[in-house]
Amino acid sequence: MKLIDQRKGASKKIPRKLSEEEKDEIETIACSHRYVDCNPYEIVASLLDEGVYIASVRTFYRVLKERSLIKHRRKDRVARNISKPPELKATGPGQVYSWDITWLKSEINGKYYYAYVVMDIWSRLIVAWEVHDRESQELSKDMFNNLNSRLDLKGAKLHADNGHPMKGSTILSTLISLGVAPSFSRPRTSDDNAFSEALFKTLKYRVNYPDFFDGIDKAREWAAYFVDWYNTKHKHSGIGMITPEQRHNGQGDKIMNKRNSVMEKAYLTQPERWSNGVKKWTNIKTVYLNPADQKTVSVKIAV
Repeated sequence: MKLIDQRKGASKKIPRKLSEEEKDEIETIACSHRYVDCNPYEIVASLLDEGVYIASVRTFYRVLKERSLIKHRRKDRVARNISKPPELKATGPGQVYSWDITWLKSEINGKYYYAYVVMDIWSRLIVAWEVHDRESQELSKDMFNNLNSRLDLKGAKLHADNGHPMKGSTILSTLISLGVAPSFSRPRTSDDNAFSEALFKTLKYRVNYPDFFDGIDKAREWAAYFVDWYNTKHKHSGIGMITPEQRHNGQGDKIMNKRNSVMEKAYLTQPERWSNGVKKWTNIKTVYLNPADQKTVSVKIAV
C-alpha cells in the first residue's frame, strides 16, 4: 500500500488544481482581441455557446486576479477618471471670465486667422477681443495685460480650454502676476467651457458670417461689427432676453420690472386670455460655470 505524507506543509497533488499551462490558456483567451474588453461572465458564456468549456467564471476571475489582469487587459494606457473643473459662481460682473480662441477661414485654403475672445460669464459681455494670424502665448499675455489696465482683474477667476496658448508657462505666469485664478476644461470636453462655445456658435451662425475672410483686416473689421452687435443689440436668451451691455450695466431689474408692469396691465384688461396667470420676467442673479452637480467623465489620456 502506498503511503501518503499527510503532515502539515507536505507537498500534495490536488487533482482539481489548474496547471500553469491551463492558467496560461485562460490568460491568453481573456487577453485576446476578441475578449479583451469582456468580463469572465461574458467570456464563459460566449465559449459555452460555441460548445467550449475552459473553466468556471470564478476560476477565470481567480486566475486574472492572480496575474493582476482583473481590471485592464489592454496594452494601451488605462482610461482614468478626470475630475471636472471646479464650480465657478458669479453673482455680478467682473468675477468670472471665460476665454477661448476660434479659427476664422482665410482666403487661402488651409490658412486661418484666430479670434481671441474674453467674456464675462455673468453678463455675457465680450470684454476683450483680438484677431491674429497665429495662436501665441505672447499675444494672449499682451491681451490680458491690456484688459487688466482697463478692468483690474485682481481676484477674478478665468476659465479656459485645454490648449497650449491657454496653459503655457508664459500666459500662466502672467495671469498669476495679475492676481487671476485660472481653471481649465478637461481634455476634449468642450462643454466645460460652455459659455465661450455658445458664443462662437452664435458668431459662426450669424446671417452675414462670410465663407472666408479676404485678409486679416477684413476679419478684424467683421469681428468689430459682431462684438458691437453682440454686446449692444443681441437680446441674449441666457440672461432674460436683454443685451449683455444692459445686464453688465445693472439695468436688468429695471427692464424686467417694466416688462412685468406692461403684462400686468394687459392681464387686467383681458384676464380671460391668461388662463395660467401672468408669468413674471426675472433678472437672473447667479450664474454657474460647471456646476457641482455635473458628473465626472472618463477620459483616455494619450501617452
